[in-house]
Amino acid sequence: MSSEIEYKVKSRVWILTEAGTFLGEGRIELLNKIDEFGSISKAAKSMKMSYKKAWELVNSMNTQCKEPIVVGKIGGKDGGGSVLSETGRKLVVQFNQLNQETIEFLNEKVSKIKWG
Repeated sequence: MSSEIEYKVKSRVWILTEAGTFLGEGRIELLNKIDEFGSISKAAKSMKMSYKKAWELVNSMNTQCKEPIVVGKIGGKDGGGSVLSETGRKLVVQFNQLNQETIEFLNEKVSKIKWG
């Protein structure tokens, strides 16, 4: 075969604690949707996830972190809802950066392997 084949890595990153999964792509997507919609319920609906499952994921993340990631906002004219805390916003950025750096590192390693 005369043409070069470029190989790329597809990988997923999960951050774990003794209690289980803390962060992963699905949880990050949920946090992004909560940030977008200002509501766990609306975020869950947009992801075709039950509210119960979304709430369990949020509760799990909140209890595994030193500071809350998602916080409730007090109702008012538009009612209550949920928003990302400053810690939550930072975690999303840090996770995305770690994920990107991991893919880049793995692709660099793969590019050096002679595949046949």
